[in-house]
Amino acid sequence: MKVAIVTLLVYLINIPFGYWRAKQVKKSPKWFLAIHLPIPAVIFLRIYSGMGFQLWTYPLLVGAFFLGQLTGGKLSGNQNIESKNKTSLETEKISGKPE
Repeated sequence: MKVAIVTLLVYLINIPFGYWRAKQVKKSPKWFLAIHLPIPAVIFLRIYSGMGFQLWTYPLLVGAFFLGQLTGGKLSGNQNIESKNKTSLETEKISGKPE
């Protein structure tokens, strides 16, 4: 039961960070922060819940971590800024008009 709760909390904690990450330029300092800032919270949850660092829990929590990031990115409705700029440049080359 406590593994399920911690997994759900890890997922929920990562949604706002995924939302923030999706609005940053890929591999910028803010992008890295959006990925790495939730890690201390995950470690705290592991210790506080008494779950510890058993090997079988890693796939669950890593999966919840990435799903939370992915969900937040999808909720932002934005593509990554870098890919958005690239798409607009490709459109400009094809149409001959800037967007």
